[in-house]
Amino acid sequence: MTLEPFVILLFANIFRRALAKTPENAQWRNALWALMGFTLILIGIDIILDKNFIKWISKIILLALLCLPFVSDRFKHYKSVILALLPYAILSTIADFAKAFTPSLYDSINGLFDTALTFSAIWMVAMLIISSRQRKALQKERRKAELEEKEKERMWALKQELEVQVMERTAEINKQKEELENTLVELKTTQNQLIQQEKMASLGELTAGIAHEIQNPLNFVNNFSDVSIELLNEMEEELKAGHKEDAIAIAADIKQNLQKISTHGQRADSIVKGMLQHSRSATGDKEPTDINALADEYLRLSYHGLRAKDKTFNATLETNYDESIGKIEVIPQDIGRVFLNLFNNAFYAVTEKKKLQADGDYKPVVSVTTIKKKHQVIIKVSDNGIGIPKKAADKIYQPFFTTKPTGEGTGLGLSMSYDIIRKGHNGEIKVASVEGEFTEFTIILPIK
Repeated sequence: MTLEPFVILLFANIFRRALAKTPENAQWRNALWALMGFTLILIGIDIILDKNFIKWISKIILLALLCLPFVSDRFKHYKSVILALLPYAILSTIADFAKAFTPSLYDSINGLFDTALTFSAIWMVAMLIISSRQRKALQKERRKAELEEKEKERMWALKQELEVQVMERTAEINKQKEELENTLVELKTTQNQLIQQEKMASLGELTAGIAHEIQNPLNFVNNFSDVSIELLNEMEEELKAGHKEDAIAIAADIKQNLQKISTHGQRADSIVKGMLQHSRSATGDKEPTDINALADEYLRLSYHGLRAKDKTFNATLETNYDESIGKIEVIPQDIGRVFLNLFNNAFYAVTEKKKLQADGDYKPVVSVTTIKKKHQVIIKVSDNGIGIPKKAADKIYQPFFTTKPTGEGTGLGLSMSYDIIRKGHNGEIKVASVEGEFTEFTIILPIK
């Protein structure tokens, strides 16, 4: 019994397994299956009949298998298998030819042939083991390459997905940015409107105080004008009657009246000028200003403004001015706004406390004190009103923050005052308060 059919089965199966299960390799796989089936038939015939032609057919098939890696690229990675099979195929073929055609020569070197065939068989087994390991390593590298390729494809798909997400996110961020910019513009517009509203509210309160304050000098002017007309009529009658001395006395009275008219007219004029200064939208330049007179002016204007709203309100105004201060360089209309805000807040605080103690003996008091200390002027505005809650003390200078009920304050008065003192005059503004007892604001202005 010959070994060639079994070798054919082994190598045909190796080549069959080399083919991937793809449509283009289907014909080769079918051919190798057919070859393996035919080889099994040959083995069966050889077992039953023990015919010599089986050996030669097997050798032809074996030699054909040796050519497969050279005729098709599908088997190019299996040339090492050919190296394993080649020595055995060549030696066994030479031995069979020698045995068939030169028996005497074959008998003389039979031992050498057997030894060579044994070594070729060992070589075949060793090379098949090495080839198997190489194939496994190659398959491992292929799987690794396939995995790397799949990973690259996955990373590429992920990259594409991330780029799409980044584009969508960027578009969303741009949209949000645009919305935020629009919101910011609206907030700035609203802030400007609220600032203007705060200024107009202050102007309205100031105007009410001015209307009340200006009424007194106007009444004096009107009254003294009427009296002066009557005195002129009397003087005319005395002159006609020849009473020269009486006429001179009446003229002296008229002169005094005119001086009083002039005095109260100047008073009205100063009030109007103060109103015009306060109503200016742009910040003016610093100029020498009597800070005591300015504080007193706005204290009374604020008080009369509140009185114009509530005729029943009364408060004690306490003033303690340091006359050594003289005039200092400030922007009068801006400092006037600060005074008006502080005085309005003080009167609001004592008014609210008065409401809470309607049946008590509470007496509202608002005081103003000025002190000159080295290179500083200190102005203190205090009241014995409701005070400021401790939790709100750190927020009172924030824009739009207010402790007043909705509709009674914009929360910009103290914020504007803070900016005017700190930024416009390089000064300081401080507050001390105990809830339910008092509040005192201290303004410190540097002087040159």
